[in-house]
Amino acid sequence: MKIKTQISSKNTQLLCGFVLENSNKILGLKKFDTKTTSTINQTLQDMEGKLGKISVIPVPGGKQAQRILLAGIGKKENITNDTIRFVSGKIALKARELKLKEFSVITPPTFVIDQNSSVSQIIEGTKMALYKFDKFKSEKTENSPDLTIITSKSKKILQTIKTAEIVADGAIFTKSIANLPPNECTPTTLANFAKTISKNSKMKCNIISKSELEKKGFGGIIAVGKGSKNEPKLIVLEHSQGPKNEKPIVLVGKAVTFDTGGISLKPGANMDEMKFDKCGGCTVLGIMKAVSELKLPINVVGIIPSVENMPGGEAYRPGDIIKLFNGKTAEILNTDAEGRLILADALAYGEKHYSPKAIIDFATLTGACIVALGTNVAAIVSNDDKLTKKINDSSKKTTEAVWELPLNQDYMDMVKSEVADIKNIGIGKAAGTITAAAFLRNAINKTPWLHVDIAGVAWTQIATKEKSYNPKGATGFGVRLILDYLQNLKN
Repeated sequence: MKIKTQISSKNTQLLCGFVLENSNKILGLKKFDTKTTSTINQTLQDMEGKLGKISVIPVPGGKQAQRILLAGIGKKENITNDTIRFVSGKIALKARELKLKEFSVITPPTFVIDQNSSVSQIIEGTKMALYKFDKFKSEKTENSPDLTIITSKSKKILQTIKTAEIVADGAIFTKSIANLPPNECTPTTLANFAKTISKNSKMKCNIISKSELEKKGFGGIIAVGKGSKNEPKLIVLEHSQGPKNEKPIVLVGKAVTFDTGGISLKPGANMDEMKFDKCGGCTVLGIMKAVSELKLPINVVGIIPSVENMPGGEAYRPGDIIKLFNGKTAEILNTDAEGRLILADALAYGEKHYSPKAIIDFATLTGACIVALGTNVAAIVSNDDKLTKKINDSSKKTTEAVWELPLNQDYMDMVKSEVADIKNIGIGKAAGTITAAAFLRNAINKTPWLHVDIAGVAWTQIATKEKSYNPKGATGFGVRLILDYLQNLKN
């Protein structure tokens, strides 16, 4: 789809305007002929501006538009960035349903929401709603209609549009990889995606293969990956556009391309969803792609430990003791608690080799996270209040909800082992999300660190809140969140 702007409405197939609850007018829309105005007024009364409610009015012989779409955005005091994003997604889907080639959306006035913000959300909602994973469908989704945003033209608006497109495309890129089935996406496949990103940018890409992982002591990655014929990889992308002496932000993403649970085999029900156990790594790939396209003047490193967890003849076992990259030993009590093993290696590697300003990791790490927070909020655990505040601030802007869980010495003690330094599960079912984070904390020395458990939010599940811009499948959670954080690092 193409996106453009214009100051006033010209002839369009569908002219779309937002309507406040119990309002008698469309925000920003000028008067039409008497007959059309009468129909609009009656429709406004009927729909009452309720959030997400949409009505389409034909305009026979209309000079401005062939149809007018009214989109309810609810009460003014309840409007957030996500309101505009959600409703814009519904508008876009309606335009596709009507099989239109293009449609136009009028930005709401500034007394409702900041203009640059509304432009961003219209673009994000539209692009992400029109995304559909149909790679393996014989019949493909019809082409997406083009979007015209009716707003004031300025250099700032044009830059806002460019940025919003890149951010939305980063989330879509993450979704498109995360949705791939395991037979089409192995650790090598993910490594190739990283290589492609680096070729199209100034990023440096380094793929550490199995033999090198063994030599360098990545005991967690090797242990988890050795049961599969698809060899493990450690993927490293470096965006170095900031000052040479400036410490980078390191992003780490768990990428288990398929998780059977290993010897501690998972139940068969819904095991197909374990193709989404690579979502943390896909999130980092999407972020790094967008970072390069935005040409952010900062230093960012993306590290993705990627494995396939299979119960093969060489698979690691409950009772094994392995040595992690940082030299600590880990007792294996459950091979389905594999994500923390590969993450611990990657976190320790990132801290040792890059001495970063901060480390943020993403992982579909624990089912306990879903029990605690459901499927619409991600858990965060951190050792640094300032970093936590910045992520919370970005979360409020992108409406990718997070909630901080505690991590004190009591939880750290729960992952101590009697026969090794640490063990890969806690005590029973108690605080499963936190004890997983406690294991990761053992890989970090003094660097500010924040862990994001996206097990409940990385893909749409039974209790996931319906959002027009999140079609069934991977959600791309975290891409917009971290891009906002990175763009505001200097502030």
